[in-house]
Amino acid sequence: MDQIFDIFLLEAVLNGVLLGGLLALLALGLNLVFGVIDVVWICYAELIMVGMYAIWWLHSAMGVHLALAFVAGILLVGVLGACLHQFIIRPVLSAEPINQLLVTGGVLFFLQAIATVAFGVEFRNIGVRLPGVNVGDMNFSLARMIAFGVALAAIAATYLFLTRTYMGTAIRAISQDRTIMPLMGVNPSRIYLLTSFMGGALAGLAACLLVLQYDVHPAIGLSFGPITFLICVLGGLGNLIGGFVAAFVFAQFISVGGFFFQLEWGYVLAFLFFIVVMFWKPEGLLSKRK
Repeated sequence: MDQIFDIFLLEAVLNGVLLGGLLALLALGLNLVFGVIDVVWICYAELIMVGMYAIWWLHSAMGVHLALAFVAGILLVGVLGACLHQFIIRPVLSAEPINQLLVTGGVLFFLQAIATVAFGVEFRNIGVRLPGVNVGDMNFSLARMIAFGVALAAIAATYLFLTRTYMGTAIRAISQDRTIMPLMGVNPSRIYLLTSFMGGALAGLAACLLVLQYDVHPAIGLSFGPITFLICVLGGLGNLIGGFVAAFVFAQFISVGGFFFQLEWGYVLAFLFFIVVMFWKPEGLLSKRK
C-alpha cells in the first residue's frame, strides 16, 4: 500500500512539473512586457484565446495543415501584440497605472465580445487528441509532455536572445534604465514594439500548446488569465526568473494538493500560499528585503 501511495504521489509531483513548464511559458510573455514597458496586459490571456481560435479556424474550417496553422497563430498573435502596444498602450504610457489597467481591461472584454459574435459560445476543438503515456503504474498526458518540452525550449531561446544578441541586450538595458538608454542611441519605441511582438508571439505559442489540451470558447482566457497574473506577482512582476520559479511552485500546490484532496482544493491551497507570500514578501518570492 505504501509503495502504491508513493507511486501515485510521484505521479502527482511529476504532473506538477509538467504543468509548471506550461505555466512558466504563460508567465514569461506577461513578465517580459511588464519588465520592459512597465504595463500589465490584463488582456494577455485573451490574446491566447485569439490564437487558439485562429488555429482552430485555419485547421478545422479551412483545412490548413496543423503545423502551418501553429506558425500562423504565433505570427498573428505576435502582430496583434505589436498592434495592441502601438494603438492602445502607447497613447497611455504616461498615464496613471490604473488608466493603463482599465484600457487593457477594456481590450479583454472587447476580444471576448468579438469572439462570441464571430464564433458563438460553443466549445470547439481541433479534433486532435493525443494519447496518454504509461510509465510503470504512472500515466502522463502526451500533450502536456510536449507542452513541457516546447515551453522549456521557448524559455531557453528567449533567455539566449535576451543575453546573447544586441537587441536582447537593448531590451534588458532599457528595462533597467529607461531614461539613459535614449542618450546611448537606443530607440525606446522600437524596443517597446519588438517586446510587444515577442510577448504576443509567446502568447501565440502558448495557444498552440493549449489547443492540444483544451476546447476553445470565448471565456477560455478566464481559465488561465488570473493564474498567469498571480504567478507573475508571486515571482515579482517583471522578474523572468522569479516567474519561472513561481510557476513550478504554484503548479506543485495545484497538483499535489489535488492528489491529497481534490483538484479544486489544490487551487485553494495555491491561492492561500499566494496570499501568505504577499504578506511576507509583497514584491514577490525573489525580491530582496529592503
